[in-house]
Amino acid sequence: MFSTTHQQLGRLTDTLRRTINAGRVATTGPDYDAGRSIWNGAVSSRPGVIVRCADPADVRNAVLAARESGVPLSVRGGGHDWAGRALSDGGLTIDLSGLRRVAVDPVAKVAEVSGGATAADLVAATQPLGLTAATGSAGSVGMAGLTLGGGYGPLSGRFGLALDNLLSADVVLADGSVVTADAEREPDLFWALRGGGGNFGVVTSMRVRLHAVPTLLSGMVLYPWDQAGTVLAGLSDVLAESPDELTVQFGVLPGPDGKPVVFLSPTWSGDDATAGERALARLGTLGTPLVSQVAPTTMPEMLAAIDAQFPFGRHVEIRPRSVPSLTSGVSDMLRLAGSTLTSPHSAVSVHSLHGAAARVPVTETAFGNRAPHLMVEIIALWEPGDTRAADHRAWASNLTGALEPDALPGGYPNLLGTDEVAQIAHAYGPNTERLLAVKRHFDPDRVFRATPLPVKS
Repeated sequence: MFSTTHQQLGRLTDTLRRTINAGRVATTGPDYDAGRSIWNGAVSSRPGVIVRCADPADVRNAVLAARESGVPLSVRGGGHDWAGRALSDGGLTIDLSGLRRVAVDPVAKVAEVSGGATAADLVAATQPLGLTAATGSAGSVGMAGLTLGGGYGPLSGRFGLALDNLLSADVVLADGSVVTADAEREPDLFWALRGGGGNFGVVTSMRVRLHAVPTLLSGMVLYPWDQAGTVLAGLSDVLAESPDELTVQFGVLPGPDGKPVVFLSPTWSGDDATAGERALARLGTLGTPLVSQVAPTTMPEMLAAIDAQFPFGRHVEIRPRSVPSLTSGVSDMLRLAGSTLTSPHSAVSVHSLHGAAARVPVTETAFGNRAPHLMVEIIALWEPGDTRAADHRAWASNLTGALEPDALPGGYPNLLGTDEVAQIAHAYGPNTERLLAVKRHFDPDRVFRATPLPVKS
């Protein structure tokens, strides 16, 4: 935590109210409360001042005012980072949640997405035009934060990670300058933005590639707990043989009766719906399912279903690990997770990097791991007021420890907590030195700390 004096904060607030509409500068009241409301209700950080930005000029003025006053800043987009880095405790939070415009060019298949827009905002704008985008699995996640840090999602096998679909970004840098980064303009910055997180400036707008997907097939297959070993063994074969068009998210959930279940959430994004039906039907034959519901759907419907399962306001701790495949050790961890669940809301969700996402050369973007792998998201989730918070956190910690023998070095920066020092050190793989060099060039004073970077600089 940074130490900010009352004098610094007062000077900052005065400057902000001179350069930005005073009604958008909040230190108390409903606007302040809305600005500090984020997905993880366990985060108690209280910014000294929140600027609810109406345009990029507000962002620039806020960055300059913070630099002049010596006050630390943070950027709030979708507010979905479980570690709470959207809020600068005692400092300045630049709130982009009002900047949610999405403009679609259906001919070029490109969307311009403002810095506060969510995945749900993006797919709502593209769906009526017969287009969709590579997003994560939840609609309430901010598209900028997701994209800059990676973006595993249901279309990753066919179209790559969200970051692979970034075409350009408008960025307010630490010195207040505004640049557009793409393959031709500021190419080093553009490289770093794709995987290096929001550590280089404030992205106020970006252009992303869209895709025509006539039919999406998706749904949920649930298996009883006593079939976990058999189902996971069969799933390992399915994952090894999956075409680009099939992405399977899977893991452990508490079932309707509170007992754990194995879930498979497949998505087929190919043009051949018949082939998709065959591929998805196989997932229902790995055992005797409790539920097997797979049908044509849309991206808005898929994202909304996840949002309903993981609503804003619950308390959250997430521990990610990356593993090369669904080994017996990973299967053992998943069975341990289900047998030791401490909360009726906790889960383990496993995301796959394969297909198109795995064919991008690792040095082409800052994202550190392009070998086919699974990203294991251990999600401890509980209601506010639950007295067993320590037990829920210990559950997540024990599981990540159980995975360590099978884990790859590093981890997914979008989900790593600041205490995951060993994973952070390897999170960017062979791109670490170049990434830190870009950081020194564009933000030598380390003004932006959106996702973990190695300490070395």
